[in-house]
Amino acid sequence: MTTVPHSLLKAHCSEMRMDKREALRQRRHRRVRKRVRGTAERPRLNVYRSLCNIYAQVVDDAEAVTLVSASTIDPEVRGRVKTGGNVESAKIVGETVAKRALEKGIKSVVFDRGGYKYHGRVRSLAEGAREAGLEF
Repeated sequence: MTTVPHSLLKAHCSEMRMDKREALRQRRHRRVRKRVRGTAERPRLNVYRSLCNIYAQVVDDAEAVTLVSASTIDPEVRGRVKTGGNVESAKIVGETVAKRALEKGIKSVVFDRGGYKYHGRVRSLAEGAREAGLEF
């Protein structure tokens, strides 16, 4: 009988747990997307959050095009943040995406939290976008 080192077993369990967590998030996102649709008059503000960065984009689902986007890896945002994975960075990304949307004439959006809880970085991004003048 062969034995598996404990460190390999622990890493494998961790990967399985992350895969399950991501699968559950995707299920929640599909459930939300059944109801949330972006139109030309009121596009969808979509949020994606990784461990080190946060991304936001305004999407017109009728035409299947991204109208504006912002993230912590954009040069404009990167100069203003120390790290991309915190609440302050998310608020700056929200302000940036709202500013870009208002420049394109988009005043109102539908918020799509992407299957994430409305808490922490997702909430901060939404509040930043609202403070910058975007309505949802």
